[in-house]
Amino acid sequence: MGGQKLIQPYQNFLVVVQGYQVLSPLLEEIVARVVPWFEVLLGIFLLVGLWMHWVLKACLALFAVFIIFVGQALIRDLPLEDCGCFGEILTLKLPVTLVIDSLLFFMTVFLLRRVEEASSLSLDRFYQKSGKVSGGGCQVSGQRSMEAGRLES
Repeated sequence: MGGQKLIQPYQNFLVVVQGYQVLSPLLEEIVARVVPWFEVLLGIFLLVGLWMHWVLKACLALFAVFIIFVGQALIRDLPLEDCGCFGEILTLKLPVTLVIDSLLFFMTVFLLRRVEEASSLSLDRFYQKSGKVSGGGCQVSGQRSMEAGRLES
């Protein structure tokens, strides 16, 4: 929930990141400033369906990092009251967070395997149909150009 983290001072999220005791102070600062923006941008791209294949891969990586952070905090029995994932809107205990992040991870894997179906109402599909896809972000556009090459030969 990057939006909640963006409207609060970044120091609030910095305290959460520091609680996991994994990163150096410099990396903690970078993560506290960048991750909320990254979460918001990924959310927007998912909602509008832009570059679905790459965005889902980025979400998968983000969920994997979340699982590692929360998992190591549980193993090390760090004194964290909640995960800090949702700012002050919602507080979740670490075991609950681990389950939710794991479910999101597996749902993302599922969507990645069915990216074409998942993007049926996406901007990727719209631009593909209008012929405006330049091949950079959409996996489906590469398939279409390969099919066109087979038809020509």
